[in-house]
Amino acid sequence: MIAEGASSPSWPVSATRPLVIAIAGGSGSGKTTIAERVVAAVGEDVAQLVPHDAYYRDQSHLPMEQRAAVNYDHPDALENELLVEHLVELRAGRSIERPVYDFAEHTRAAERVVVRPSPVLIVEGILVLAVGELRPLFDLRIYVDTDADLRLLRRLRRDTVERGRTVESVLDQYERTVRPMHLQFVEPSKRYADLIVPEGYNPNAVGTVTAMIRHHLAARGGGGLR
Repeated sequence: MIAEGASSPSWPVSATRPLVIAIAGGSGSGKTTIAERVVAAVGEDVAQLVPHDAYYRDQSHLPMEQRAAVNYDHPDALENELLVEHLVELRAGRSIERPVYDFAEHTRAAERVVVRPSPVLIVEGILVLAVGELRPLFDLRIYVDTDADLRLLRRLRRDTVERGRTVESVLDQYERTVRPMHLQFVEPSKRYADLIVPEGYNPNAVGTVTAMIRHHLAARGGGGLR
């Protein structure tokens, strides 16, 4: 669905720079799955994924107990200024080295991931529409709207299986920071969306975004289009 009051995406984007798409939504909403499926549908030679949560600030200077107490659901927990810099570089046709974050240790890893310019860039994360400095860099803004109980279940499963967290720590963080920050920052950012996807991941959402990308690429010559 198109968000009420949202501005329409500015099509077509200049052929001299990539189409930049933001996909936001609450933790566990399904936004990462949608982003990954869109990239798979159009091809990694056409679209590159830039996760916002790779830009969490390094907390290696703190003891582990203090690292765990940081509010990672607040926009200030992310190095947004670096992401802005990287998006500007990518839009200008220059490669960047994005950070890699270790969620178990709350630190940045030593390695970097090279992201090269491509026709489409997809930036996904819970707060990508909540940061005012980022929003002007997006050509299409998408918000994935999913019920809170389903989001909590997905987060609980992900953090215990993939990030080595205990159930107690996940629930404590959810009550202490995830839910209040969602209400303060994430949910209100929905008003900036051009497109709202209800009920989380669904094939129709992937199809809609993919069709938009194909339309854009066809308008600018279709280079690399499957």
